[in-house]
Amino acid sequence: APFGARSVGIEYDADLARLAGCLVQAEGVADKVRIVEGDIFKEDFTKATVVTMYLLPDLNLKLRPIILKMKPGTRVTSHQFHMGDWEADEKLNIEFRDAYVWYVPADVAGDWALKEESGGFEGVLTLAQRYQRVGGTITTGGKTQPLLSPTLTGDKLAFSFVDGENNLRTVKTTVSGATMSGDLSWFGRSTNISARRR
Repeated sequence: APFGARSVGIEYDADLARLAGCLVQAEGVADKVRIVEGDIFKEDFTKATVVTMYLLPDLNLKLRPIILKMKPGTRVTSHQFHMGDWEADEKLNIEFRDAYVWYVPADVAGDWALKEESGGFEGVLTLAQRYQRVGGTITTGGKTQPLLSPTLTGDKLAFSFVDGENNLRTVKTTVSGATMSGDLSWFGRSTNISARRR
């Protein structure tokens, strides 16, 4: 495991857990890999930054609420099976088998007071969210505009909008709980911007 990575495998079947433990020893990675004989619904894996699963869809759906509470940006992969209406961020086909990748999305739904750090621009950002899919509006200068091409990948929210002077502006932020901060850019210029959930 390069880069100091450590892994924990949780296996319900005792024989498979023992076999996996033997393979870890045989490969000489016991200092980096730990196999736990346990129940995925009882073991705490919420501190993980990457989760890989090979479970049937009904188990994936039961795990989904736990996964969605994990740190935004946590990568989740599933061999072969999806997670219902939570669409994958990426779908891969490897050796004729499907694999899915999701990034746990930050919670961004609601109203946000948005302002330029230098004090020039202010607005209200209103966001609706279903997993990583977001949409919404921005109200500035008494005018409400739809967001253009909003994207949410983990804790990274980006969107564009047309301002009151008909300029296209782009916002790229990092979400942290009830705040976000990042850049507002237009015409090759950029300024710091922040927002607070109302």
